[in-house]
Amino acid sequence: MNFKTLVIPAIDAAAGGGAAERQQRLTKPLGAMGDLETLSVRIAGMTANPLPRLERKAVFLMAADHGVCAEGVSPYPQSVTPQMVLNFLNQGAAINVLTRQTGAEVIVTDIGVAHDFEPGLAIHRRKIARGTANIAVGPAMSAAQLDQALTVGYEIAENAFENGVRLAATGEMGIGNTTPSAALTAVLTGLPAAEVTGRGTGIDDAGLARKIAVIERAIARNRPNRADPFDMLMKLGGFEIAGMTGVTLAAAANRIPLVMDGLISTVAAALAVEINPGVRDYLIAGHQSVEIGHARLLEKLGLEPLLRLRLRVGEGTGAALAFALIDAALNILRDMATFAEANVSGKEEN
Repeated sequence: MNFKTLVIPAIDAAAGGGAAERQQRLTKPLGAMGDLETLSVRIAGMTANPLPRLERKAVFLMAADHGVCAEGVSPYPQSVTPQMVLNFLNQGAAINVLTRQTGAEVIVTDIGVAHDFEPGLAIHRRKIARGTANIAVGPAMSAAQLDQALTVGYEIAENAFENGVRLAATGEMGIGNTTPSAALTAVLTGLPAAEVTGRGTGIDDAGLARKIAVIERAIARNRPNRADPFDMLMKLGGFEIAGMTGVTLAAAANRIPLVMDGLISTVAAALAVEINPGVRDYLIAGHQSVEIGHARLLEKLGLEPLLRLRLRVGEGTGAALAFALIDAALNILRDMATFAEANVSGKEEN
């Protein structure tokens, strides 16, 4: 599909205004629920509903491998990617625990894992290739592969929305994927690689220096066009990053709030905003991770995270935790009594 011409609806000012007006009549001091009030008003505008109820929630978890692992950028072998995918499917990972707690589902997609999963598993099988190419020596993928990856994410999300999902988040799994994410962050922000590159799954000082050097080499070798998000993704991205970008675009096109997770999820969202600036209005920053590039991207997007818990798990875990705060914000908006309903005196005018 043509993502350049995708229509993103404008935020519904009337619905947002209705939610804001109701917040002023609830039995509390004006503004007393702080950021939860702002969040509920934003979601009302996103959904075009002054009293939104987002009962069905999903984390779209995209899994893929990366050729840049050949450069020694991760302390973990690539075999961990399919092992963790199986852990997701067996309900044993952090994301499974947290989505059970918040009443959400996990929709897992093999978009580029270097492993063939056995039949019968509850996974979307949309493998584009067995991992990307090594960005330190050339582009991560072809233009055709990029279009396919974006389309996979968009179609899987669109299908879920047609079947009742009303709140979305993006998550990922892919050993080595903080390297392309940091490379993309450097290009998106214009900052040096050293200022946006973190330790990922826990590399030591020597490993961090090697990772930064690999990213610098990848950017120099590929020369991504900062004015073209498709070129950036094609040259430096990952299949799961492009898939999450497709999910993000689909969410905005369908008036579905999209909760970002950590660095990798936010890179995908930032690229979606580069493709269509209207996407930004549908983004919620679930948390701020310890990856140093994540804070820079949130600043670029102008979004405040709901949580700061020093998380670095990925998988969509921070976004899943944020689901509970979103539920709280909307429950307050809908279910709290107004002063008139509760027969409570409001603020006296001087």
